[in-house]
This record gives sequence, structure tokens and C-alpha cells, in this order.
Amino acid sequence: MVTRRRAAHGDRPEGPMGGAYTATATLDERGIVTGWSEGAQRLLGHRPDEVVGRPAAELLAEDEDADRCTTDRRSGGSRRMALRHRDGGRVEAEVLAHRGVAGSGDVEWLLVCAGAEEPRAAFADTLAQWAFAQAPRVLAIYDTELRSVRANADMERVVAMTDAQMRGLRLTEITTHPEAEKNEQAMRRVLESGERQFLESHLPVPGEDRERAWAVSLAPLKDPSGRTRGVCFAARDTTEEHITRQRLLLINEAGSRIGTTLEIARTAQELADVAVPQLADFATVDLLTFLHRGDEPPSGRLTGPITMRRTAMQSVIGNVEALVGVGEMATYPEFSPPAECLSAGRAAVYQITDLSMARWAAQDPARASLVRDHGMHSAIIVPMQARGITFGMALFARHRSPQPFVEEDMLLAEEITARAAVCIDNARRYTRERTTAVTLQRSLLPQKLARQAALEVASRYLPAVHGAGVGGDWFDVIPLSGERVALVVGDVVGHGIQASASMGRLRTAVHTLADVDLPPEELITHLDDLVTRLSAEEDGADPAAAGVIGAGCLYAVYDPISRHCSLARAGRPQPSMVAPDGAVAILDVPAGPALGLGGLPFEAVEVELPEGSLLALYTDGLLGVHNDADDTDDPDSAGAGDEKEDRLNALHTALARPAPTLDALCDSVLDELLPERPEDDVALLLARTRTLRADQVTTWDIPSEPSVVARARRLATDQLTAWDLDDAAFVTGLVVSELVTNAIRYGQHPIQLRLIHGRTLIIEVSDASSTAPHLRRARVYDEGGRGLLLVAQLARRWGTRQTPTGKTIWAEQSLPAAET
Repeated sequence: MVTRRRAAHGDRPEGPMGGAYTATATLDERGIVTGWSEGAQRLLGHRPDEVVGRPAAELLAEDEDADRCTTDRRSGGSRRMALRHRDGGRVEAEVLAHRGVAGSGDVEWLLVCAGAEEPRAAFADTLAQWAFAQAPRVLAIYDTELRSVRANADMERVVAMTDAQMRGLRLTEITTHPEAEKNEQAMRRVLESGERQFLESHLPVPGEDRERAWAVSLAPLKDPSGRTRGVCFAARDTTEEHITRQRLLLINEAGSRIGTTLEIARTAQELADVAVPQLADFATVDLLTFLHRGDEPPSGRLTGPITMRRTAMQSVIGNVEALVGVGEMATYPEFSPPAECLSAGRAAVYQITDLSMARWAAQDPARASLVRDHGMHSAIIVPMQARGITFGMALFARHRSPQPFVEEDMLLAEEITARAAVCIDNARRYTRERTTAVTLQRSLLPQKLARQAALEVASRYLPAVHGAGVGGDWFDVIPLSGERVALVVGDVVGHGIQASASMGRLRTAVHTLADVDLPPEELITHLDDLVTRLSAEEDGADPAAAGVIGAGCLYAVYDPISRHCSLARAGRPQPSMVAPDGAVAILDVPAGPALGLGGLPFEAVEVELPEGSLLALYTDGLLGVHNDADDTDDPDSAGAGDEKEDRLNALHTALARPAPTLDALCDSVLDELLPERPEDDVALLLARTRTLRADQVTTWDIPSEPSVVARARRLATDQLTAWDLDDAAFVTGLVVSELVTNAIRYGQHPIQLRLIHGRTLIIEVSDASSTAPHLRRARVYDEGGRGLLLVAQLARRWGTRQTPTGKTIWAEQSLPAAET
């Protein structure tokens, strides 16, 4: 049964080859024949009953090494062997051994050998000729002079010539396409090196408009001696593979090139740049007007005539912006293809001969001229949509490429347009949030710096244009009592609305503490405590909300009477000072830790400034130092680097440069240090000092006796007469009487009265007591307690401040001349 099974499996019927067959036999692990096919009997003449059960070694020719044969058999594979025919003759055969497992589980070997009569070789030659002629790829043979010897049917079709017509011609003579020379050079390298060559080529096929891609293989043809006698040219059509690969590359390119910034117009232009020339010869992007105005997107389906702004354009023929109206508004009629696509929310492919395209061109002479002059024949219109919002449309057209757009092109156009739409939506959201943050930031900053008698001031705030946008930098000018002025510059870690909100809280806190008239180092200490409490309250909330930790602040108080300026800082750059003679120096303000970090006390420094000195207070962004969440160290440390030192020198050079006004100097500084918009927000505050003249301030020592009140009132009114302020004498007399009386009754000696004539009239009474008075409303039968209430009603504003030797109560009166 085994013998018959193997024979049935291995034999082949005779065919045109004239007796081709397969001889098979099976052996067990000991080399005993267990199966014998009819093909084996035909090959060696032995019947199955003569062979089965006997050692296979008996079938070998006498000169065959049985032991080596056994070794080869055990290792499997193919080997040419000398076998012995039944009639004693010698049979040379190629035997293939396969190792397997019999049904009993024992190891079994299958020996296979092909046999044939003499006619087989001739038929094999015939088949080889048919295979060459009908091979499913381009095949051609060239001799050592690179002249055609033979070509198959596909080669004849590709070049539109018969094999006979090509005989004796070189490839560059068969076709004059530039790619032919590249292929012929590769064939020369095959002849010279004897090695195969592989290349890609692009050649047109007769009757087709586009070029096809070919994978070309060149192999040397060698005779038995190894001498190269010709070249085999084989080419496979890879056009579809090439197109697919190019589309994937374009999609990858779109992912890397579209959306590099958060600018809507830039993103639209990137879409057009990617599409041309890889997909189209001409591309435009039109966006709905709500994107440019910052309005909310329209809801529902777009209907009727649609107005859009031409935002981007790209073309293979150069700059045609003027013709297509980049930046201009365009209204598309309801019947036009763009309006149809936007209304349906689907992309579509159009040919220029389509009725809707012809009708649209007829209604738009400029567009008809563009189509006619450049021969545009095919177009794709794709709505730009993302997250349920329609932003506009992208139009792709071909005129130089003869192939019209197909379905696959439209799918590709939809893919890259969808990516651009998502980027535009991201840019829209970013722009909206950034606008909100900038609006909040600017609303929290001083809207107008009031004129001060002590200082001439100018300021600038620039929000960042990259990254997260607006940050928490701020500045302030706060008028204090006695014509003194506080200057503040600070920043908050982070960017966005949260940073602006944190900045607003700190600025409010600084105003509140400044009203108490604390010295700079005490104010910074209280502000540090506030930041620590705020951070403790926000502990466990969103980490981004705790942006107050690491904030910085520089606080300075300038007195125009003494010309003294007291400064303290929590982190942040030291201020710069330009002397009246133009010399620039850094004010050495002791460095304190950033707000909320704690660990070190804050110190103040007091300097005397000549009249006309210029103070420059600024945040890190002006010097290119980023205020990141993990950058809470003092930026004046050595780690800031040489670049910061160079920028600081540039700042000093700009500050020393003459300018007609402080506003002009602000612009000059920003132009010098920030030729482009900053990556971090910037606050800059410039202040030029003034000094009150000696005749604007008068001071008297007042004895601690009730009888001197009338004398103090007379001294004050006489001084007002000298200042030509008689109209204010009555109110001033009442205020002086109440404040001096209050100091004599509740204060301590020495007592001093001072009048300051600046933009307002200021009355100050100082004593050695640190007890601050409190405003209260006296009851009907109380004999006292109405003095401060009267002062509060008569004065523009009033208050008290602590001094190193006690306290000062002050009241400020408006002057008619100052109000006009």
C-alpha cells in the first residue's frame, strides 16, 4: 500500500516533453526501501517486489561510496548520484532527499528524482522562448555594444516598436527621453563590473499623458568561462507604488510643515505651499471673515452667497497674487462650486468643462481670465472643517500637469486640508485665549500714569508673541504722601490668564501696602508673606494655579525734597541709573529671594540721586532671561551667562543715548534690545527725577503748648500769602489748627509743622509718638473727637505714616491752578 501511495503521489502523466516523469522511493531510518513508485521502476527497471524490503545501498553503482551516501541522506538535501539499472547499466541522477515521519511515528525518508526522455530538452527550450516573449514585465537583451539583440512583447508595447525594428539599436536610439541615457550608463557599469545594477526610472508610455515609474534591474549575461557577453534589461511598472509612496510622503510633509506657528494666515500659506507642486499647480485658501474679526463661528449650515477673504496662494508659475487678490474679500454666488461644497460640507472634483464651473467663470471675469490664460483644466474644492466648525475652503487646480484630478487626489487633498483646519482651529483658540489674557493684563496695568511733581515717567508693556503668550509682568507708579512717589516693577511665574490674575492680586496688595506707607524692605516682606499664604491656600489645586510662587518685585520710593531713593527687591534684575552727565551705573540693591520662597530677609538700600537722574526698572524679558517656573534663582548670579551681560551693556548704551522725550527713549530701548517681538513679556518703567525747590517747602518747630496753635495757624497763612495762595488760607488754617492741637494733646515732643507747595498743598504735622490716630464720629454730647473728621472733610485726602522717630499726620489740599 505504501508503494502504491507513493507512486500515485509521485508519478506524472506523459506530456509534450515525450516521457517526463518523477521517480520516488521511501526509506526507513536503517536505509531499507519501504516504497517504490512506477517512476522509480521506469528509471531503474526494478519492480517494487524486487526492491521493497532490501537495503537501498544495493541500488548504487559499484563506485558509489555507500557510507557517504548514508551521511548525505541523513543530512538531507540534493546530490547527484550514480545508480545501478536492473540490466547492470549506470544511471546518473540528481536525487533530492526529504526527512519526515511515517504513520507509525518512525523516521522516514522520501527520495525524489526527475526522469525524462531526450525530447524533454528541446521542449524546455521552447518553453524558455515562450517565457521570455510572454513574461509579465519588460525584458530585453543587449550585446556588449549595448545594441538590442532581443526584446519581449512588453518591451515592444512600452516603446511602440517591434523586436525586429529594435534589433541593432541602442536604447538611446530607440527613445530620446533623458532617462534613456541614465539607463544606458548603468548598462555600461554592468559590462565593466560584471555586477547587477538597480535603478528607478521614469519613462512615458505611448498614448499616455503621464510618465510611468519603473523599477529597472540590469544583470550581466556570462558564458561558461565567466566572460560577460551582454546585458539583460528587466523593468517592472511601479507607477501605482510610486504614486502611493508620494502621497504618503506628502501626508508626512504636511504633518511637519503645516501648523508650525499659531498664526492663522501663516498656517493657510503653509497648506498652499505643501500642495504646490506635489499635488496641484495652483492652490488658494479662502477663510470666512469671522476668523479675521475674532467673532464667534457661524452655527448651522452655510447657505446663500458666501463671503470670504483670500488668505493664501501658491502657484508653479510664480507670483500671481495681484491677479487672485490675496488679502481681498470675495463673495461666491450660491450656484458656484465653492458655495456648493461649503453648503454640503463635502469636497468635490471639478473639470473646467463642467456646467457649474463654466457658469461660475462667466459670472467672474477675473477668474475666467485666470483659467483661460493658464489653461486650468481640473480643480478640487475642499471645505476646511474641524471640531464641527467650518473655517473656509481650499482650492487646488492643475494646468501644467496634464492629468486631471481623480478620486485618490481628492482624498489626499481632504487629508492635508483637514490637518490645516485643525491647526487653524488651534490658532483661533489660542488667539482668543491670548486676546483675553492680554485684555485682562492691560486692564490690570495702569491705564494712564498721572503726572507727578517728583518724577517724569514713561512705561511700556509688551506681551510675548510665542509660546503660551501673555505673562504676569507689571509696573506701577504710586503717589505717596509728601510728594513722594513709589515705583514698582514685578513679574509672576508662568503665562496666560492665570498669570495675569496672579499679577492683579499682587499689584492690588502692593497698592494696599503702599497706602500704609511702609518702607520698601517691610513692604516686600509683607508681600512675601502674602504670597506664602496664597500658595498655601492653593496647595492641592491645579499646579498651574500656584504661579505666584517665585514671583519677583522691585519697590522703590523717591523723595523729591531730600532727593533720596530707597529700594528693595525680591529677585529680578537690579535697576539701572543714568546720571545727568550721561554716566550709566547699576544701583546695587541687595538681592532678596523670589516671593514665596522665604529663608532670607529683605534689605533696602538708600541712595541720593541728583536732579535729572534717570531710573530704569525692567523685568527679565528685556534682557532675554525667561521667567520659567523652575527659574526662581536670582538672575544676577554668574549663571546668567555672557549673553545677558552683552544685553545689559546694550541696554546701558541705549539709555545713555539722547532722546527728546522719555516715551521716545522707551521706544529706542525696545528697538535696540528687542528687534523682534519678545519670547517673554516685558515691562519697562523709566523715571527722571525732579527736585522741589527750597522755597516750595517750609518747616517750623512747634512747642508742645496749646497757646502756640494760633501762632502755627498764622505762620501757615502767612506762608500761603507768600506763595500767592490766599484762597486756600481759610481751609489751611483750620487743618493746621486741628492737626497741631491733636499733636500737642496726644503726641510727644518734638512737634514739627511742614508745608509743601507742589501740584497740591500738603500740610504735615510730625511728633515723636508712634501711636496712630483713628478717625471716629463723635457723639452729640462729646466735647472732642471731631478734629480728624473735620480734616477728612476739608482735605482732598489725608493719612498717617510711621517715621524713624515717630509719626506724621498729613493732609492734602487741591489747588485751583492745579485743577485747571
